[in-house]
Amino acid sequence: MDNIAEQKCPACGAPLVFKPESGLLECEFCGSAFTIEHIEDSLKEEAAAGQQPAEAGNEEFDWGSFKDQLEDEQMEIAVYNCNSCGAEIMAEPTTAAMRCPYCDNNIVLNERIKGGLKPNGVIPFKIDPKSLPDAIKRFYGNKPLLPRDFFSANKLGNVQGVYVPFWMYNCRVDGSMEMRGTTVRHYTQGQYNCTETSYYQLDREGGMAFERIPVDGSEKMPDDLMDSIEPFDYSELVPFDHRYLAGYVADRFDYDPDDCLPRATNRVMNSADEVFRSTAAEFGDVQVTHRNLNLHDTAVKYVMLPVYLFTCKYGGKDYRYAVNGQTGKVVGDLPISKGKTLAWFFGTFAAVAAVVATFLYLL
Repeated sequence: MDNIAEQKCPACGAPLVFKPESGLLECEFCGSAFTIEHIEDSLKEEAAAGQQPAEAGNEEFDWGSFKDQLEDEQMEIAVYNCNSCGAEIMAEPTTAAMRCPYCDNNIVLNERIKGGLKPNGVIPFKIDPKSLPDAIKRFYGNKPLLPRDFFSANKLGNVQGVYVPFWMYNCRVDGSMEMRGTTVRHYTQGQYNCTETSYYQLDREGGMAFERIPVDGSEKMPDDLMDSIEPFDYSELVPFDHRYLAGYVADRFDYDPDDCLPRATNRVMNSADEVFRSTAAEFGDVQVTHRNLNLHDTAVKYVMLPVYLFTCKYGGKDYRYAVNGQTGKVVGDLPISKGKTLAWFFGTFAAVAAVVATFLYLL
C-alpha cells in the first residue's frame, strides 16, 4: 500500500529509528545502522529491479499552487492497514507519522507529506532523549520557589518527540516614522546652574528584509510554548526526507499560511518599529507621532522542526512543557510553593526591617 511508508532494516527487517546522537537510522533489534543516503540508494536499486515501487517525485510545497486544492480536501479521520501486522490504524487528518499501537512499527503516512504537501525542509532531532533529564534539571534548578517534589519520577509524564509543522516567512518592510525627542544640557553661568532643553523633530525612512520568521501551523501546539522555544539554528535545515520521521510523531499543518500570517506580521512590525526607534537612541523622551510601515514581497516555506513534549501533574493540575529538539532549551510554566513564598516574603521583610532599625538607631 503506497499510502504508507515504513523504514525496515535491510539486515533483519525490523523497524529503523532515526537516532539524534548519531544522525543515522538504527535498528534496535540487530544493532545495524545506516545513513539516510544508504537507505535511499537501496530503495532506488530495488525500484529499478522492480522489487519496490518508485518513490514519489521531488515536488515540494508551494502555497500559491496548492491553495485551491486544499480548499477541496476532505479533512476526516482515515483508516490504514499496517504493512507489518495488518492491523487497522485510525489516524487524525493532520497525522503524518506515528507508531503502530499493535506492533510498534514506525509508519509514515505518505499521502500527508508527498507531492504538494511535501515540506520544503526539516531540522532533524539533535538532542538525545537520554539527555533530557539534565536539561530539565537545568531549567528548574535555579527556581528557589519551586516545590521540591514537582519533578519527581512518578509525576513526570512520557516524553514524546514530535516534528511540528512551521511556516517560515520571508518579507520586506518599508516605510517611515516621525518622532519627537529632546536633548538636555546642564551648565553653569556665573552664579547660576542652567538647564537647556532642545526639542527635535525626528523623521526616519528606510526598509529592511526579514527571513525565516517562524510561526507554528499546528492547532494542537500552544502558541506561547512554540514562540518561547525559539531560536532554532536554521543553518542545519536540510531538504525534507520522510526517513527523519522514523520513530517520532509528526503532524501536518492545520493552520494554513494565511491563518498564520497575522502572527508573523505582528512580529515583523514590532521588530521594524524597534529598529526605527533605535536610530533615535541619543535623544530623550522620544515620542512616536506618526508611523507608516508597509509589508510586501511575502513568501512562505513549509518546514518541520523537532520538539519534545511532556506533561507533569502536580496539585491536581497539568503543566505542559516543550523542549527544543535541536538546542535542548526547555520552556513551560512552573508552580510556586506557598510555603517557600511565605518564607521568602518574611525573610525579605525581616531583612528590610533590620536595615531600617539600624538606620533609625544611627540617627
